[in-house]
Amino acid sequence: MQLTLKSFCLTATVISGLAFNLQAQTGFDAQRAFEDLQSQCDLGPRNPGSAGAQAAIQYFQAVLEPLADAFFLQQFQLSDPYSSGKLNLTNVVARFQPEKTQRIILCAHWDTRPRAEYDPSAPDKPMLGANDGASGVAILLEIARQLPSNPVNPGIDIVLFDGEDYGKPRDLEHYLLGSRYYVEHPFLPMAQQVILLDMVGDAELTLKVDPVSYRSAPRLIEEIWALANDIGYDQFQLVVGSSMYDDHVPFIEKGIQAIDIIDFEYPGPDNAYWHTHEDTPDKCSAESLEAVGNTVLSWLYQQ
Repeated sequence: MQLTLKSFCLTATVISGLAFNLQAQTGFDAQRAFEDLQSQCDLGPRNPGSAGAQAAIQYFQAVLEPLADAFFLQQFQLSDPYSSGKLNLTNVVARFQPEKTQRIILCAHWDTRPRAEYDPSAPDKPMLGANDGASGVAILLEIARQLPSNPVNPGIDIVLFDGEDYGKPRDLEHYLLGSRYYVEHPFLPMAQQVILLDMVGDAELTLKVDPVSYRSAPRLIEEIWALANDIGYDQFQLVVGSSMYDDHVPFIEKGIQAIDIIDFEYPGPDNAYWHTHEDTPDKCSAESLEAVGNTVLSWLYQQ
């Protein structure tokens, strides 16, 4: 969700002209990640309470539970603000080396929006959410496949949040439901840094810097963006972008460094596909998933 912001200046050295490889040097398999994106969309909309949501939880469990050292379905119930019923929500948590006190959370929201309010054809129908939901999850599933055989030094918690996109426009209280619940009921030891992936599959990917993230963790932002450019991914642009109200905010409010890697120009500044039925797999690409996934995984191996 976009908020008003003030501009700030950043500088970076960009190294261009390097080869672009779909089979990344970390082992990150971009094509397999894209298949995860497609598989999520094949389940249909995954808004809370839907058949697609239940199928998605089973899919995530089937992938993550055999890979992780500890796996949890963090189930919780909230009152539905838009009906007299209850919302049954589930955060998916996969922990690697859970005994380690130095920890990093990698996270994304897995739910999709129950309404596509900016689509003139069917604004009340749930949306598919290829980019806004499935893309970040797809990257984290592929990162999880790399960790058992090639562990990183810090402990890693991969957390897939439910209920991020439930609220109606301008109703901020009813967004970020899963991440708000998690920060109040964390798996311990709690991570010291959080990297959130959201809307990272756009085939025309441009990753500018969220000022909320930069204020929270400027060094983390600069390290990741510089590393991406060193590898040769020009999708990462160390310039000011839109200020984001996203799943990193509850962590920041708890004093934890957290950043949001997000492209809030889908596919361009008019954000024409956002919260519409145009958010489909054909608007996304394996190349974009690799740029983000390989960069994050490369950074983790430097820690």
